Amino acid sequence: MLDGVMLLWFLLAAVSLLFVAVDIRNTPESPVMKWGFVLLTAYTGVVGAFLYVLGCREPLPGMHERYTAAQWRQTLGSTMHCVAGDGVGILAGAVLSSVLGITGIAEMVLEYVLGFAFGWTIFQALFMRDMAGGTYLRALTSTFMSELLSMNLLMAGMMPTMMILRRHVEAADNPMTPNFWFVMSMALLVGFIIAYPMNWWLVANHLKHGMMTVRPATAGAGAPEHPAEAGMSGMAPAGPSMSHMSMAMEAAHAPRPPIAVMALLSFLALAAGLAIALLPWAR
Repeated sequence: MLDGVMLLWFLLAAVSLLFVAVDIRNTPESPVMKWGFVLLTAYTGVVGAFLYVLGCREPLPGMHERYTAAQWRQTLGSTMHCVAGDGVGILAGAVLSSVLGITGIAEMVLEYVLGFAFGWTIFQALFMRDMAGGTYLRALTSTFMSELLSMNLLMAGMMPTMMILRRHVEAADNPMTPNFWFVMSMALLVGFIIAYPMNWWLVANHLKHGMMTVRPATAGAGAPEHPAEAGMSGMAPAGPSMSHMSMAMEAAHAPRPPIAVMALLSFLALAAGLAIALLPWAR
């Protein structure tokens, strides 16, 4: 029965990935967020496609700004961006662990390090540098804490899911089998769910971006304003709107609860996830 479930999952994932990869070309979203949704759909199949349609796809021409301004959609974009970027490193770590024979806590540490490194240095600081400070070094500094907190919750959900499923799915630690990719998809999906509340707090306190809108300059000139768009929409491919978001982030009031408290909670969640993953019944 599990083989049938996996076959259906991968068939739906292939169709979903094709749909998102083609359809998102007409969505006025930033390029990095477009790639993020493509990656998320590759990871989570039909769930990723559903989230794209529900959270980002423009319902009517000229409506993207207002449509994506809702807090939950902004948070969806933030969480998607985290999972898409970190997921590349995490999957690379899982494959390397299998090839090198690394297991247990060492495997999870490798996946965390590679996931955080790729998500922070590439998907956040490099791809979003215009929005997050203007220079790569400044972007590294300004995105470090938000990436850390989101990554901690992502891994808190992923680690126990991955370890528990491996106990029940044959050959789930072998990247040459579909079982491996199915288990990693489920783990990333659970990680997405667990990371969502932290990303809500990050977006609400202007510590992380959510959905954006990027249109040609001529198309954006007449787009309607919306209060929630401040710091969230790029009306042209570069320049003023992105720097506006950076300034908005710097000028924001002190977050509540404080960053230190949320960082502590994130590490407690990470420790709890690690502890569950290392329980005898989970291995």
